[in-house]
Amino acid sequence: MWLPLHTVCFRSQRSCRSFSSLLTLRQHRAKVHAHVSVHVKRLSLSAALSAHRCSALLYRNHGDPTQVIQLEDLDLPSIGPKDVLVKILAAPINPSDINMIQGTYAILPDLPAVGGNEGVAEVIEVGSQVNSLKAGDWVIPKDAGLGTWRTAAVLAEDDVISLPNDVPILSAATMGVNPCTAFRMLSDFEDLKPGDTVIQNAANSGVGQAVIQIAAARGINTINVVRDRPEFTELSERLKAIGANHVIKEETLRRPEVKELFKICPKPKLALNGVGGKSATELLRHLQVGGSMVTYGGMAKQPVTVPVSALIFKDVKLRGFWVTQWKKDHSHDESAFRAMLDELCSLIRQGKLTAPACTEVGIQEYRKALDAAMQPYTSAKQVLVM
Repeated sequence: MWLPLHTVCFRSQRSCRSFSSLLTLRQHRAKVHAHVSVHVKRLSLSAALSAHRCSALLYRNHGDPTQVIQLEDLDLPSIGPKDVLVKILAAPINPSDINMIQGTYAILPDLPAVGGNEGVAEVIEVGSQVNSLKAGDWVIPKDAGLGTWRTAAVLAEDDVISLPNDVPILSAATMGVNPCTAFRMLSDFEDLKPGDTVIQNAANSGVGQAVIQIAAARGINTINVVRDRPEFTELSERLKAIGANHVIKEETLRRPEVKELFKICPKPKLALNGVGGKSATELLRHLQVGGSMVTYGGMAKQPVTVPVSALIFKDVKLRGFWVTQWKKDHSHDESAFRAMLDELCSLIRQGKLTAPACTEVGIQEYRKALDAAMQPYTSAKQVLVM
């Protein structure tokens, strides 16, 4: 019971000190109350998640995602000693997710399966033997196949890795695939120095946008190739706003005027190919002698054709990259993954790396999001918000 204000607010110094003490006590109690409220809220959420079924986007057969994906309620299993209960906050729709549902991806989970390989979640409760995580932590999957298109999940501690929760939620939700792919390709294949040049197709993709920003932070020039489209000028301006040095159409690569470009920047040491077909062939033609082309995608669904002259006279190197395999190769030592995430988060805090253009969609509107994600010329990533 609080004393009336007039009984404590006297003019004497002693009474003023008492009033100050009272204010301090009230502030302390307010902080305790706030802490307890958050704790009670988290316990209530934990109890609710434990007692109820989560909503999940499930598929029982491979096929057209808009046809085979269904929103269903699933039972949450009990939390084991090395498990964590998480609330999924946001999860993007990536091309690999679509391919997995279609049954055309390199790895396929057992059916029925929950869609989604990437996203960010908040830890709500931890098992008795969990040491690396606590309630309130943000986590992302270490590997593909966890099924992130759901409102909640019980996951093994070893299947997730923590992220600082002071980064924007869309950056956290989209960090594990595209930025990691861009980071590794810029780091692992050529010794790139400030002033060097990288050329890439699919420059408006999630990987492409991350390449632009990470390269810019390192002082590396980027030549960014995109397919022609009605809004090419707007797209070009948007890519330059995040750090692209040059944005050109695919047709330009085949024209003599592209030589003018290399009068103002060095020929590329590294080419990044997410398309395949003729686009990849044209990238190869402009590489430096001894340069590398790294293929990480094949949106054109056409093989990579390599001119004999590129191999004989330019000694180009052809490599492939799959971030899922990189994560598997480094699963025994989390330090490399952790160091990469820390550097990416540092770039985000400095304003040098932002999430790709995203459209946030509620999980109930999943059909709309899937349809949009499968459209050609899309520049916005669909992100399911739970």
